[in-house]
Parts: sequence; C-alpha cells; structure tokens
Amino acid sequence: MYKLWVALKSAKEYKWVELSHQLDNDSPVWSGIPEGSVELSKVVFDWGNPMLECQIQTFKFPGQFGTHIDFPGHFIKGAPLSEEYGVKSGVFPLCIIDLTEKVKNDIHYAVTAQDIMDYEAKYGDIPDGAFVALRTDWYKNWPDMDKLSGIAEDGSENFPGWSMEALKYIYEVKNAGGNGHETLDTDASEEAAKAEDLACERYVLDQGKLQIELMKNLDQVAPAGAVLIAAWPNIIGATGLPVRVWAITE
Repeated sequence: MYKLWVALKSAKEYKWVELSHQLDNDSPVWSGIPEGSVELSKVVFDWGNPMLECQIQTFKFPGQFGTHIDFPGHFIKGAPLSEEYGVKSGVFPLCIIDLTEKVKNDIHYAVTAQDIMDYEAKYGDIPDGAFVALRTDWYKNWPDMDKLSGIAEDGSENFPGWSMEALKYIYEVKNAGGNGHETLDTDASEEAAKAEDLACERYVLDQGKLQIELMKNLDQVAPAGAVLIAAWPNIIGATGLPVRVWAITE
C-alpha cells in the first residue's frame, strides 16, 4: 500500500472543519470598495447554445472579499504578492487563542503577549511556522456588516483583535508562519484608533508573513494539535484573494 494513501485515509478519520464563509452577491465588503465591485456567478454562456450544451459564469470580486488571505504587498510597496507563495505556503500547525470570555467583558479586547504565554503554559510551545488564530466567536456576526464592524450609535467601529506586543511575540520570539482572526481587521479597533493606522496589519505584512481575515468556526477546532490548510486561486500579482481554509483536528 502506498504511504500517502494510507496517511490520507488516516487523516480523513479526524474532524475536518470549514473555516471560511460562503460568498454571494450580498456578502459584506469594506465600505472603501467601489460599488459594483462584486458580481458573482454571472451567466455569460447559457444552456441551449447551439455551439455547446453547457453553462459558463464569470466572477468579479475584490481580493479582500469574505474570508481572504493577505500578501505582504497589500500594505507594503514592492513586497511579495501572491505568485511568491507556493503550495507549501498554505499548510500550518494551528494554534487557537481563545479570547471569548475576555471579549464578552470588553468588546475592544486586544490579545496580549501574556495571553499567548498562558496558552503555551497550558498547551505547549507554539511550534515553528505555526498559524496563530484568535478565537472571539465574532464570526457569528456574519453577514451583518454593522455587527461585524461593531458600529456604535456615534458611528465608531468597535471590535477585538491583535495588539502589537502579541504580534511581536509570535513573530519575533516564536517565529510563527501566519496569523488569523474572525474580525474584519488585524488591529483591535481601539489599537487602530490610537495608532491612526492599521499598524498591526502593517507590521505583519512587513514581516513577509501571511494573514487570513474573517475566519469562522474556530470554536469547533481543538486549541492545539490541529492542522490548517488554505487554498487560493493561482493568480499572479494579487495583494489578497478569497481563500478556502479548513482545519483537520482531533
């Protein structure tokens, strides 16, 4: 028996969890995206055509649409874009930092380096090249853009996320391979307001790392021991792309 076939059979005995949202023409997009940028499943060759009995559709969308992966060139001029990342770039050990209880008490909660060290004390060291994801259960606000943004009466955005100190810990101390979250942005909203920039996201991409935004179902994955797999279209020159991402978990 071939070794990889045996390994695949064993892998399929684990739980496979979808971590990406389904998309349609009504899915939320960032307010800065021009109107008309999304047009999914438009039929351009229909049944009954005498040339060939089939149907063909076209798909128009921003790179940062739904659950998506960001490449460094999204924020850093001249930095690597999609073509620099091959098939091995989308497979990681997965570590999930559960912030749900803290977010219940503070919608603006930004994960700390201590939170991550506490995770390591419980589950073991974050392995080299791991993907570190924040579980906040924020994905349950999909597809309501106002809820995803945490829009308050004064029009401000309010949601949890990363802090700079936590990112520096996972990348400069632990050498993580990527990071992810269920929210719209890397930065917790108060962190972004203080910096007057998405400084945390800029930092991640300036490290040449990958990040995945608007993840879901992290509550269905073991905090440690799972594997994350991400797949995206093989398009040259993309700053970001919708991504199909899933976990294989015990």
